[in-house]
Amino acid sequence: MIKYFRIFLSERTDKMRKKLFNGSDVTPACRLCSHGMIAADGDSVLCVKTGIRQLDSSCRSFKYDPLKRVPKKNIGIGHFTEEDFKL
Repeated sequence: MIKYFRIFLSERTDKMRKKLFNGSDVTPACRLCSHGMIAADGDSVLCVKTGIRQLDSSCRSFKYDPLKRVPKKNIGIGHFTEEDFKL
């Protein structure tokens, strides 16, 4: 039973890891590539493979780097009082 549980957990974590860090659903952009770094001006990317590129451009050498992704900000729910939930 314990061996089965360990196998189940490892398969599950592998699937989750692949889902999070696969990058298959990410549109290629130089700002998310592991070969480039954002320049000091913030308007361009310095790429090891192709030189200076625009932030949203891409090339065949694109390799997704999940640490460069900036997550979307959460939408503020708002401030509610107890009176809002009373009937």
